Amino acid sequence: MAPSSQNGVSRFHYHPEYYLEDGNVTFHVEDTLFRVHRHFFAAESQFFAKEFAKAPPGQEGTSDSTAFRLHQVTIADFAKFLWVWYSPTYRRERKPKDHWLTVLELSTLWQFPEMKKLAVDELQNLDIEPIEKITTYDKYHIDKSLLLPAYKLLCKRASRMSAEEGDRLKMPTVLGIHEARERAVRSAAESGCLSPTSADADDEELERILIDVFNLKGHVTNRQGAQSEVKSDPVPLIKTPKPGVNGATNGNGSSASGSSTQNDNKQKDADQKKGTGRQR
Repeated sequence: MAPSSQNGVSRFHYHPEYYLEDGNVTFHVEDTLFRVHRHFFAAESQFFAKEFAKAPPGQEGTSDSTAFRLHQVTIADFAKFLWVWYSPTYRRERKPKDHWLTVLELSTLWQFPEMKKLAVDELQNLDIEPIEKITTYDKYHIDKSLLLPAYKLLCKRASRMSAEEGDRLKMPTVLGIHEARERAVRSAAESGCLSPTSADADDEELERILIDVFNLKGHVTNRQGAQSEVKSDPVPLIKTPKPGVNGATNGNGSSASGSSTQNDNKQKDADQKKGTGRQR
């Protein structure tokens, strides 16, 4: 990322949605300028915090002529990324898979850990073909325990993995699926199934096999043998840049409530003592 210059550039376009009047940092993507809020980039990304710190005086991206040029991103993709911050309805508005894959890619590239968690959380709610899901999660180093349903689908289906699918996956994954299918067949045979396939294995047994084969530490087995997933921390909401909005809440609400309750209890104790004194 480097400061942009107007020299040699015939014309800039202002992004129709994300060139904000109250923005305080400008980014140059392809032939378009985005003016947004610096705080979110500096506070949530180690990458941008370092880039901002390295900028020489007068080149901090505070104007169009000193805009930070972003490479490895298109105008459309950068707009998708910014949408998460600037859309007040992002938790209710359903976006397609490609949108969240873009957010996942850029949040990984630019080191936005909370944004990455959000993208994974949203992808978990979408129907993604098993091979694509496995390759995507491997590429971005996402917790393998989240792939248990995808591994299970590959083991349960009647057909084996095709050569094309095998080429898309890493060899350890291909070998792991093959081993899990073979163990599932043996398990089904031991249960009395005639002409067993991997799809005939008990669901819980297949899950135990996959947890063992792929070393899925995010899953545990209880005493009855039932598999359960260890839940990760909830994905935090990413705040939108609207400082000073009337009616905004702060962190003092719960403590004030607790203080009020304590005062009520003290008053009750005092009244009881007074009543006891009068009876004596």
